[in-house]
Amino acid sequence: MNIGVDIRVLANGEDGGIAQYLLNLLPELFKIDRSIKFKLFFSSFKKIKIHYDWFSEKNVELFKFRIPNHLLFASSRFLNSPLVDKMLGGTDVFFSPHFFLASVSNGCKSVVTFHDLSFVRHPEFFSWRQNFWHNFEMKPRQQAEKADKIIVVSRSTRNDLVSLFGVNPDKIKIIYSGVSGKFFQEPEKNELERVKTKYRLPDKFFLFLGKIEPRKNILGMLKAFSHLYERKLVAEEANFVIAGDLGWLYKDVTKFYAASPYKRLIKFIGKVDEKDKPALYFLSKIFVYTSFFEGFGFPPLEAMVTGKPVIASKTSSLPEITGNSAILVDPYNVSEITQAMANLWLNPTILEKGKEQVKKFSWERTAKATLTALVS
Repeated sequence: MNIGVDIRVLANGEDGGIAQYLLNLLPELFKIDRSIKFKLFFSSFKKIKIHYDWFSEKNVELFKFRIPNHLLFASSRFLNSPLVDKMLGGTDVFFSPHFFLASVSNGCKSVVTFHDLSFVRHPEFFSWRQNFWHNFEMKPRQQAEKADKIIVVSRSTRNDLVSLFGVNPDKIKIIYSGVSGKFFQEPEKNELERVKTKYRLPDKFFLFLGKIEPRKNILGMLKAFSHLYERKLVAEEANFVIAGDLGWLYKDVTKFYAASPYKRLIKFIGKVDEKDKPALYFLSKIFVYTSFFEGFGFPPLEAMVTGKPVIASKTSSLPEITGNSAILVDPYNVSEITQAMANLWLNPTILEKGKEQVKKFSWERTAKATLTALVS
């Protein structure tokens, strides 16, 4: 059997949940059945060096093109060509880990992963360009209708596909993502010191990790952090470390920070290298992730692996993913977030179930279920 896999999302680097989904899933997928040939489809007009150790697997072949993706998207949208499976020399199944437009032959089965429908639920959290790309350039509704099978990473996303797009639930398969093994081993002391020095981290801090964008509710977390001091809810000095790239529509966050009387206690450390993330989690005291909407949400689980107590939102997929192992709050209620931050800061041991919860999320298990969905 030949399976095509669209890896064009990696043209934008390794940041973001979808790229991490792909990078963790594929190595596990390739080693399940060596008789299956995986043909990887990559295209970028820019000269991008892309290499991973698993490219050398005997059942893996990379097909690299220098065709601008916006042209491929437009051609697929209006002309239903080129046929990607033909560009790969023929495939039985074409797997899209994200709803990038790709036309395939009638004899080739199409399987696509939908991570969330946040752009439908909350268009106000995206720029006009992103909304145009999501809703019109990629034609997600039509892709969902046309796909032979759809993989979703949470029950929340499955319900949205059914209620918002009218997708037949029988062709939707819920397959939870996993947690990378690199988070399970506590870093050595010298590694912790290296990361602490590199990012100039304080001794004790709340941590948020994610892109600086409206959907992540960073402004709400900053307001809650300020209330800790205004209401004198913390006796010792607490800091708030915000890790992640600036995304879009972030000026409200930077404006609030600039005017905050507690700005010396707020540290924006920017993008964090993947190899540094385990140490960053271990160095933190409390992880805060009160996002308005998530299709899955890797960071809360990663924090749980390291034994850190987590505050998350009781919306979208987060209750489903964190189970009873996090303090769940209303992301629109700043006072509720504040109280949760105060309670955990004063008594961080009240949550000890996180490591049990993450055992449910294994990339090996994800890969086996994904391969079953692809070949069945």
